[in-house]
Amino acid sequence: MIKRYPTVLLLIGIAASACGCSSFLREGTADLAGVGGAAIASSVTDNAAVATGIGLGVRSAALAGLQYAQRKTHQEQQDLIAQIAGKLEPGAVATWQVSHTVPIEDDERGRVTVSRIISGRNLICKEIVFSIDTAANADHKPQSDFYIATICRDADRWKWASAEPATERWGALQ
Repeated sequence: MIKRYPTVLLLIGIAASACGCSSFLREGTADLAGVGGAAIASSVTDNAAVATGIGLGVRSAALAGLQYAQRKTHQEQQDLIAQIAGKLEPGAVATWQVSHTVPIEDDERGRVTVSRIISGRNLICKEIVFSIDTAANADHKPQSDFYIATICRDADRWKWASAEPATERWGALQ
């Protein structure tokens, strides 16, 4: 017999898609995949081992999809900051802002400056300092978090070239 959980699935889906909190989104995706995997497994087999395999496969696929979307979102944000910083001379400051079409991350804004130019034969890079600026609200004062990264020129584009600041800023996913 197929068990259906339309209300639970709908609520989890709405909560997961409306929230920019990545830990909630990750767990919500895993839970939604678990419920979906159980529904698929119960319609396909009565064998517990096969059902477990189906459930784990569905969960893994859902989390891999979410992680891919997060990596693409982070890359877009890094590329935006790199393009803005690439136009700057050392010491100049510019603002940046990103609005995500899919709400898996919060929309963010900040400032960026070039602290130094790193260059060699056919290699032009810049060390940048960028901020994530959080506006004041009833719960907290305005806050800025600062990060250091390196960008390099690739033909006519500036690209993100460092991993460590991204690891601290965006977690283990780049």
